[in-house]
Amino acid sequence: MNRIQPYRKSIRELLSNVKYDIDFYQREYAWKRLHVEDLLNDLHDKFIASYLPQHDRAQVESYPHYFLGAIITVKENGQAYIVDGQQRLTTLTLLLIYIHHMFNDDDIRRLIFSKKYGERSFNINVPERVGCMQALFDGTTFDATEHPDLSVRSLVARYEDIQELFPDSLKDDDVLPYFVDWLIDNVDLVEIETYTNDDAFTIFETMNDRGLSLGQSDMLKGYLLANINSYQQKTDANDLWKKRIVEFVNIGTETNTDEVDSFFKAWLRAKYAETTRERKKGAVNRDYENIGQFHRWVHDNKERIGLENAQDFYDFITQQLDRFAGYYIAMRQASLDLIPGREEIYYNAYLYFTSQYMLALAPLKLEDNNETVLEKIRLVTTFLDIYIARRIVNSRRIVYDTVRDTMFKLMKTIRNKDVSQLRTCLLGKLMNEQDTFTPPVQLSLFDSTNNYKPYRLKKTNRRQMRYLLARITSYIEQQSNINTNFRTYTDTDAKGKLFFEIEHIWADKYEQHRDEFAREDDFQDQRNDFGGLILLPRGTNQSFGAAVYENKVQYYLRENLLAASLHLQTYEQNPNFKNFMRRSGLPFEAHEQFKRSDLEKRHGLYRQICEQIWNPDRLLGR
Repeated sequence: MNRIQPYRKSIRELLSNVKYDIDFYQREYAWKRLHVEDLLNDLHDKFIASYLPQHDRAQVESYPHYFLGAIITVKENGQAYIVDGQQRLTTLTLLLIYIHHMFNDDDIRRLIFSKKYGERSFNINVPERVGCMQALFDGTTFDATEHPDLSVRSLVARYEDIQELFPDSLKDDDVLPYFVDWLIDNVDLVEIETYTNDDAFTIFETMNDRGLSLGQSDMLKGYLLANINSYQQKTDANDLWKKRIVEFVNIGTETNTDEVDSFFKAWLRAKYAETTRERKKGAVNRDYENIGQFHRWVHDNKERIGLENAQDFYDFITQQLDRFAGYYIAMRQASLDLIPGREEIYYNAYLYFTSQYMLALAPLKLEDNNETVLEKIRLVTTFLDIYIARRIVNSRRIVYDTVRDTMFKLMKTIRNKDVSQLRTCLLGKLMNEQDTFTPPVQLSLFDSTNNYKPYRLKKTNRRQMRYLLARITSYIEQQSNINTNFRTYTDTDAKGKLFFEIEHIWADKYEQHRDEFAREDDFQDQRNDFGGLILLPRGTNQSFGAAVYENKVQYYLRENLLAASLHLQTYEQNPNFKNFMRRSGLPFEAHEQFKRSDLEKRHGLYRQICEQIWNPDRLLGR
């Protein structure tokens, strides 16, 4: 093996004046939303701990650095190839593209693409991704839904995640330049530079197969077991620990996530976190943030959590950890499929609301019987189901950075509550929320003089809009004795392509609506209104093209009940649906044409359906 050169490099040094290629067998970009969320949260927390508004930008140089790990490259025939690390470098490039749209700066652009021999290309140069990356850089639409390359679909999805998850506190015009300086000069990676593929893969195998550093859970286990005196107790605790770890790993294999660390953070925050970092510049981390390094936090807070003697350490593993790990694992399993009685866990997980596990663990107690545990989890996850849907319909964000403080306060409020106390607390929280499904007064969707902004489809909320439409569609079908469920309208095929897509009732043809819209941008806005959308099988909606409503409504009759309810015949030959209409009082009606007034009625119908689906009475078991 030739001499191996490791170099500590900032993002600026790593991505400036270099072109990286990726061999075809390494080219799959497979990061998930959770990876992006963790990265953004870590970057935010590290930066914001040092930033003060009175600082000059030059002072950013003295801020602590953040280490993003090692990458392996190989140089052959003047070309640099990434052997290990393309997931991080590709995600950093997506982040830089997003920042470029907010902070137009030559330094940022040079880290995304550069010229070589007079030809401009991306610094991570993968030919099959160029069209997608160029569209993202230009800010133009790139529909990757049907793209044959899974990596391209992942690139678009992760870029949309960055758009949604990028912390609001970093978008401030006064803060963003400081964050950009810190990101490109104080975030470091170690590049291990080799000169043959054989050397590169030898290092790759060594780093991944041998000599792995201990994870947080391993270090925590070592600390806890070291404080148990009895050999038999130590053996029993170790066996139980290993059994739970296997269960975590099995779930993690299916979800491509680190379930072990996620559990410990959720559990320890739920039961022990008392403080969190204040929302002000220069604030320091508290319990909530420090539990991110949970092996250290337990060691530093052993008295607070009752670890005073050897028996306490044994009980901590065999009673507390074992019991709460079981609850967590059951919830994670419910997040993977619709389990009767636990559907809300699946719904919340579909929207990536990972805080639900922490919140659901908070009221649970060791002495709770199984029935009590199930009811407490049902109450918390049902509350979140309602809370999240209300925020979505009112165009409020549900990402971690936006709701963190609210969820932390709620978690402390419901900690160790009995069922009756918990129900009262959650109902009170919903009753005091400003967000509801119906505006305080009936306002027109089309009156620009009022402050009411209807929920509309945007680039960044397509998954949430699909979620609402799927919940509405499956609800009215189930209530009409049709055998469907939420997954019918949200599942994907083996290639990750959705079976159902969002259909606009109005075709993208302004000229068909000039009689009601003086401006095309007004038409485009209102074409995306919640009440102007349905779900149709993939390909069916594209087949309609620019067809006018009167020509395609007859085909809606063959589709799901929400779409079919636009057609008159649905009301003539469907006794189960008519019975549901009578029971619910919902104002369904057929529409021979679909004008502005029809869209407004449909919008009102959708909101009333939402009120029935997400009725707080569900917390009372009704």
